[in-house]
Amino acid sequence: MKRSMLFTAVAVATTMSASTIAQEAPAYENWVGGFAQYYSPDSDKPEPLGYLDDGKTLGGELGFRFDPKWGIRFELSRIFLDMQGPNRPGFGDDGIMLGADAMYFLDNDAAYLFGGLREQSIEDSYRMMSYGVGKHWEVSESVRVITELAGYRDFGQGYNEYSAKLGLAYIFGQTPAAPVRKDTDNDGVYDAVDRCPNSPAETQVDATGCSVDLDNDGVLNGVDQCPNTPAGVKVSANGCEIKDADKDGVLDINDSCPNTPAGTKVNAKGCAINLDKDGDGVLDSKDKCLDTPMTDKVDADGCSVLLEKEVSIALNVLFANNSSEIENPSADKIVEFVDFMKRYGNTDVVIEGHSSAVGSAEYNQYLSQKRADAVKTMLINKYGIEASRLSAIGYGETQLKDTSNTAEANKINRRIEVKVTAKVKTTATR
Repeated sequence: MKRSMLFTAVAVATTMSASTIAQEAPAYENWVGGFAQYYSPDSDKPEPLGYLDDGKTLGGELGFRFDPKWGIRFELSRIFLDMQGPNRPGFGDDGIMLGADAMYFLDNDAAYLFGGLREQSIEDSYRMMSYGVGKHWEVSESVRVITELAGYRDFGQGYNEYSAKLGLAYIFGQTPAAPVRKDTDNDGVYDAVDRCPNSPAETQVDATGCSVDLDNDGVLNGVDQCPNTPAGVKVSANGCEIKDADKDGVLDINDSCPNTPAGTKVNAKGCAINLDKDGDGVLDSKDKCLDTPMTDKVDADGCSVLLEKEVSIALNVLFANNSSEIENPSADKIVEFVDFMKRYGNTDVVIEGHSSAVGSAEYNQYLSQKRADAVKTMLINKYGIEASRLSAIGYGETQLKDTSNTAEANKINRRIEVKVTAKVKTTATR
């Protein structure tokens, strides 16, 4: 027989193993079996004649599997070898081979690898290392077909030998049943690894059995930095709530002015839009006169400007006899003057108090000052004119308009006048 026959057998067995569908490995199993082997000894054996040729072996084995990965096997076989060459002593030779191997089973019992020792007796004794690959093919719960390819290395003379095995094994002992894989919530993830075993029906889950979007905000759990966002809340790309603290319609993440007062009109950045309500070209934020008429020329403060002249206005303010108490604080002339003051916000005025010549000059001076002060106080407290724009001077009887000592002349002389003291350099209209 030729050694090429062994290589052919190896190739066939390898092809069969690679094309087989992997079976799920049992937790434990023990076996006893019988087998036949095609055996190829080293062509130099025995020395010096080297007359042994390929043959066969018949034997049995006993195996114990400790867990899904590891097992051990003991083997005893009878060897029948042919002889070749002119110096062969007979028509054949036989012997005994005893061995033991440690076995490592691959995932899903796809195959097993083994290595161990062999004691061989053919005329002489040989001690060898064994190695190889094999597979147990399941026929039924208790029967397996054994296929195996093996190599042997002699420790003494360095012989290299090979074999191909075909056998039948019987499984004995208790083989634990495969664990039942439960999926309580039918989400496709077994309970053993399901971290959320009560997921609602039809919920999309990840590999751990948990919803891919626990808070249903549209952001997957893997990138959701706020996985418990309340339902209906608008969130950003990281799954966290998008807020608008000042309620201006611009979300906080985009709001450059997050504390805008309520009702303020804002731009896209959440900051107040500078308006010009009276259309005078001065933004409201800088306009000191917010209601300037459209026809008025205004200064940098948004206030109407006057021509370059001094304006004098006579107010018909009524006082009780010998009193500084104003009797007509809402008179039309007073209201018109207040409107004037608000329209021309950069002007200052002098409030002049005048008296008639009746009585002593000292008393008339005192009374005119008190009346001027009373008008100033009224303009500040009742109409909101800034105190810094007002001054009050009492002239007594020093500036009489009518020097005749009559009742009508006295009435004309008892008066309040205001004079605008500011000078401007632009025209009054636009």
